[in-house]
Amino acid sequence: MIILGVDPGSRLLGYGCIEKNGNHFRVIAHGTIHLFHKEYKNIPVDETTPSRLKEIHEKLSEVIKKYKPQAMAVEKVFFAKNAVSALKLGQARGVVLLTGALHDLEIHEYSATEVKGMVTGYGRSGKEQVAKTLQMILGQQDFDTLDSSDALAIALAHGLALRPGAGQKKSKIPAKKSRSLKSLAESLKR
Repeated sequence: MIILGVDPGSRLLGYGCIEKNGNHFRVIAHGTIHLFHKEYKNIPVDETTPSRLKEIHEKLSEVIKKYKPQAMAVEKVFFAKNAVSALKLGQARGVVLLTGALHDLEIHEYSATEVKGMVTGYGRSGKEQVAKTLQMILGQQDFDTLDSSDALAIALAHGLALRPGAGQKKSKIPAKKSRSLKSLAESLKR
């Protein structure tokens, strides 16, 4: 099974793709989609939001088409510094979820604490500790950002949750429900 992990953001979006074969995991790819470009420098952030959301959909669709995952695991939002940040992150997450649904992926959600607990054994681990633990489990990785390592951790956490006896996590948005989201998205295109 190929699993795509996504760490959503409105400026940086991390992705990590792993293959799970029994109890073995192999890294396929990881990276960061940079959403805030030089040409946006003197433009109010709110004016660039639609183009950044469109870019999330386009670039994430490219990743999905290239690596062909069957499932997508996404980090849940647990807090933001302020309401505006929470809204922007919510918009980015919405586009990520919709993109996964349009590609008929099973979509699963995990909190940062759940991911850190499954990967490092401690739910309050720092991002650097998560990256180091990933390298111990999956081998040497050159992460371009911590968003990329977080996304790979999300994918691994989902893979670990699928192990027999691990108390498989049920999808918040099962594939059949995703089809209804896809229908909604297609009707909006008309």
